[in-house]
Amino acid sequence: MYNEGERFQTGTKDLQCDSMLQDPLEGVDQTDEGVRGGILGFLFVSQMQILTIKRNDAGQRLDKFLTKAVKGLPLSLMYKYIRTKKIKVNRARTQPNYVLSEGDEIQLFIREEFFASPEGDAGALLRIQPKLDILYEDENIMLLNKRPGVLVHEDTAAAENTLIMHVKAYLAQKGEYRPEEEQSFAPALCNRIDRNTGGIVIAAKNAEALRVMNEKIRNDELRKFYLCAVHGVPKKQQDTLHGWLRKNSAENMVEISDQKRPGYKEIVTKYRVLRTAGRASSLLEVELVTGRTHQIRAHLSHIGHPLVGDGKYGVNRADRAKGYKYQALYAYRLRFDFREESGVLEYLNGRTFALEPSEIWFYRDYVKEGDRE
Repeated sequence: MYNEGERFQTGTKDLQCDSMLQDPLEGVDQTDEGVRGGILGFLFVSQMQILTIKRNDAGQRLDKFLTKAVKGLPLSLMYKYIRTKKIKVNRARTQPNYVLSEGDEIQLFIREEFFASPEGDAGALLRIQPKLDILYEDENIMLLNKRPGVLVHEDTAAAENTLIMHVKAYLAQKGEYRPEEEQSFAPALCNRIDRNTGGIVIAAKNAEALRVMNEKIRNDELRKFYLCAVHGVPKKQQDTLHGWLRKNSAENMVEISDQKRPGYKEIVTKYRVLRTAGRASSLLEVELVTGRTHQIRAHLSHIGHPLVGDGKYGVNRADRAKGYKYQALYAYRLRFDFREESGVLEYLNGRTFALEPSEIWFYRDYVKEGDRE
């Protein structure tokens, strides 16, 4: 019998024994090449694999890690293998919800084919010439000015020409991201902005920064401010709007109600008027107190002031003739207002980052000659 941890050769494969693996040739006629070959063939495809948890892997559940690190392993088999001890942590029985720590070793006695990953094109990260407008960058995060028309994540038509692919290419070419060394992490965007909206997008460069930032966003510990242009002039110079929103996924739209209704979620939108162009339109600063799908566009349209250039919640035929290809909406200012412990991102607490209004494409229509911006 082989001892646990002992390595042995079968052809070109270097295998490692687990306590569940006994000498498969013990007790059989080893002169029978058919028997011997069949057993060695089983060993060839069912060898022990060991995954060592690195910094960017730590802090997540075992099952979540495995779905990213062993992409070819079906979920049903993964849970079965954990239950039957074909997947262990530190050579001991484990549970799917076990939280991994740096240095943990996962032993997997599963077929080699499950480790094959058809995803990704490593060459693309070197092939892409990154085009990023970087507002701020440090060792943990990047703040990016996403232009209107730019896709945030991949779709079937534009896998490479997306913000996230340009971020990965930028970091790979700087040597800060080495996909071949990562088991479960890739640089990721923490917030999303619609394709036809511009503004600040947060990118996390490591797993801990991603975890903390996602938690802060979920807990509403970031203040988000937008500039937008609307038709008409609101009656109040500033106001806090309250309402209820329901998403209509089939139409890719939302509906607003002034009263609470079944299936609707509460929304709060603050605004103040900054400038006007006569009575035709106004430039507003908007703060999202709640962050629902299409909240600003739908809420302002609901009170009679749809965004200039917005064909979904308004009529944009005349706006397009004036050069408004997109809705006039830009996420231009971000404040980190952490209430709880912030780990590796504590240094961001209390800081505000903002784009210059002059960088926002529709702002020029509200600046008169001689005005100070």
